[in-house]
This record gives sequence, structure tokens and C-alpha cells, in this order.
Amino acid sequence: MDIINNLAMGLGVALSLQNVLYALTGAILGTLVGVLPGLGPVATIAMLLPSIYILEPTPALIMLAGIYYGAQYGGSTTAILINVPGESSSVVTALDGYQMARSGRAGPALATAALGSFFGGCVGTLVVAAFAPALTRLAIEFGPAEYFSLMILGLIGAVVLASGSLIKAIAMIVLGLLLGQVNTDVITGMARFSFGIPELQDGIGFVAIAMGVFGFGEIIVNLGLSDDKREVFTKKVTGLWPSKKDFGDAAPAVLRGTLLGSFLGVLPGGGALLASFASYTVEKKMPMKPGEVPFGKGNIRGVAGPESANNAGAQTSFIPMLTLGIPPNAVMALMVGAMIIMGVQPGPQVMTSNPELFWGLIASMLIGNAILVVLNLPFIGVWVKLLTVPYRFLFPSIMAFCCIGLYTLNNSYFDVIIGAAFAVAGYVFHKLSCEPAPLLLGFILGPMMEENLRRALLVARGDWTVFVTSPISATLLFLSALLIVIVLLPSIKGKREEAFTDN
Repeated sequence: MDIINNLAMGLGVALSLQNVLYALTGAILGTLVGVLPGLGPVATIAMLLPSIYILEPTPALIMLAGIYYGAQYGGSTTAILINVPGESSSVVTALDGYQMARSGRAGPALATAALGSFFGGCVGTLVVAAFAPALTRLAIEFGPAEYFSLMILGLIGAVVLASGSLIKAIAMIVLGLLLGQVNTDVITGMARFSFGIPELQDGIGFVAIAMGVFGFGEIIVNLGLSDDKREVFTKKVTGLWPSKKDFGDAAPAVLRGTLLGSFLGVLPGGGALLASFASYTVEKKMPMKPGEVPFGKGNIRGVAGPESANNAGAQTSFIPMLTLGIPPNAVMALMVGAMIIMGVQPGPQVMTSNPELFWGLIASMLIGNAILVVLNLPFIGVWVKLLTVPYRFLFPSIMAFCCIGLYTLNNSYFDVIIGAAFAVAGYVFHKLSCEPAPLLLGFILGPMMEENLRRALLVARGDWTVFVTSPISATLLFLSALLIVIVLLPSIKGKREEAFTDN
């Protein structure tokens, strides 16, 4: 079978000593990121973007991917031990995981989270391997009109599934689109919105925005939190391995969570987060066994389901990024940015023009998930110790690293100034409860949308009906309109707000 041959080729690439070391590096960094509250994968990948210039595309993307799915593992550790989710998708895990820790069952909770994450991650990877080639073949049929309509659907999906106010999510998308217009027009050669500043004629640096909003901005926000919020409840974890009953209760939840995550991860706007919430909701709807602990009081299914769901969702979110070049969430937007930095054009041609990169990245996820189980279970004591490090000792080194990284991009202080400006913006966004992820998606997709819009109109000689005469484009626009109508329905709007209350 083609899939087996392709995975075998990918494993050959991923199992080279260099790529295994970068997968290990990504997994360790991702776990650290997940464990330390306040540092997310978005901020960390944004900080590391300057360092990938010296790497080849394949090891660079393998390391960045490891950080992403590694953070899904690490986020559960803080959620269970101190009731502070290290990652947004671990919010739900804290509800029952922390209660299990309080009752002396931190070990089984952590082990269940790690094993559920491993299963969900591996299945998610196999789903990527199975469906990515078919989607890639479909994507080759896409022209500029179809790509434009697809990006419209992606942005609307990101708005619908973003947490918080719809109006604020739309505003952030629009702001991202506007920031993407600061550049030199590729057709006329005229500078746009540069205000006479030569450095802006090539556009605002993607890394500067990402690092400013997510790196510096997160640090500023976390400096305002007291150290009491990071007090470790349990210093020593004992009785790590779950009992036979725990396995029996957790296994069906893991399977259901994995199925949900594999499907929802593809959706734009944060599939891993949505998957963990959906999984917890499903588990609460399932009939309770006699003598089973209620949800919110330490039910093991409340840990197993969401953890397997968010990891499966994290893996399948690579599908639209790898096959269509469309990022479904902020992390994938950073991955697209990294691919462009490395000279790899995201889209369906990646699989045909660079199969070693495509299949090597997918195969590395299987290796990375195995590494993460080894990292998370035996070294839980190390992660617990890390939680005791005061944040005031961490942030100066992070700030210095970010500034050096920004300066070395173009050996220009201007990038550092831009990063600082967006740090202030990131803090303001936090205070106004505006989620910054849609801004990043808008910034990435804006120039691509404009390019495909103008190409489609040039080919059609200015005829706007080209977007509705193509069956694929018309279908995508119809789905976009349907999403808007559905989310504006009072019943759906109310449920949406209720679902994101905890986030």
C-alpha cells in the first residue's frame, strides 16, 4: 500500500540521528512549555523562529512540531498538580485531574493523561497519513478563485470557534488583514502604508508580530500574577501506574476522545481546545457506572477523554496546513511562517516536490509521541521541581533571548522596536479580552487572499462571478455563509458563549 511505503520512507528520514535529536529537543521544550504556566507553544515557537534560519527545513519543522504536541502533554501536569492549566486545551483536564491529586491519586491521573495523550497522538498521526494524500490530490484542482474562497471559510471558521466575543474576534481578524497590507504592491511596485519608513516597504516582520504579541505580551501578563497561583499542591507523586479498574474506566473515554479529536482538529480556530471541551461534554452525557466518582470530584474519564482528544486534535490540525497551506490555528500559522522562512511554499505541492519533508514530518510525530511518554512518566518529579522556580527568575532570560533573536533576524534594531510595540499591543489585547490568535491568522492569510483574489479577477478579466460559477468555490462560499447564519442563531450563540466560559 502507498501509505505504508510513504510512512516507511518518512520513518527512514525521521530516524536519522539528526532528526531524532531535533524531535527529542522539540519534545523536551514542548513539555517544559506545557509545564510552566504562562508559556504556551505559540509564544515558544515565536521565540524560536529566528533560530531556525541555520537549520534545514525538515529538522526545523520536526522540532517545531514536537514543541506543539509536546505542550499538549506537559499542560496536563500543571492542570493536575496545581489546578493551573499550562495550555488552554488542558483547562478541562484540571476539573477532575486536580481533584484526583487532592485525594492522593495524582500518579494515576498523570499516567492516564500521558497514556491517553500517546494513544490519541498516534491515532491522529495515522489519520494525517491516511487523509493527507487524498486532500493533496484534491487541492491540486484548486485555482485562485477556489483558494480565495477556502481562505474566506478558514477565517470565518476561526471567528466562529474563537473564544470570547464574536465582534472582538472579527475585529482581530480585520486588524490582521490590515497589517498584512503594509508592504510593496507586487503588481504596481508601489509602497503601501509604509509612512515613508523604508523598513516597512517589505512589510511588517511576521516573527516580530508573533514574538511581540505572544512572547513579550505573555511575559507582561504573567508578571502581574502572584506566585501563590503557582504553589505546588503535591511535591511527591507516588503510585504512578493506574489500577485495572482505572484502565477499564478510562479506555472507552480514550477511544471516544480520540475519535472526536481526530475530526475536530481539522476545523479552523483551535481544534485541540474544542476537542477537549467536546470530549468532556460527551463523557458527562455517558451513563455513570455504580459507585463511579461524580464528574468534578475526580472522575478518571474526565482526564482520559479530554487528554486523548486534545492530542489527536493537535496532530490532525496539521492536515489543512500540510495539504492546503491554510493554517487552522495560531500554531499552524507559525508553522506556515516557518516554512516560508525556510523557502518551502506551503500547499499541495509540498508532498510532490518535497516528499521527504512531508512524510518525514508525519513519521516524526510517531517517534515524538513515543519520546513524550518516556519523558513524562519517569521524569514527573523533575517537572514538579520546575513548578517551584519563581517566575521573576525566568522572565529576564526569556526577554533577553527574544530581543537577541529579533535583532539577529535582519541585524536591525527596527525589528526589536516593532516587537516591543506589539508587546504593548498584546498586553492591551489581554486586558480587553481580545484573543490574538485570529490576528495572526488574518496576517498570514491576508496577503495570500489578496494575491489569489487579484489572480482570479485577472484570469476572469474582472468578472466577479468567477467565484460563484466554479462549483468548488461556490460550495466553500455557501459553507462560509451558512457558518455565519448558524452562529448568529440565538440558541447557538448562547451555547457558544456557555462553552467558552471556562476558557
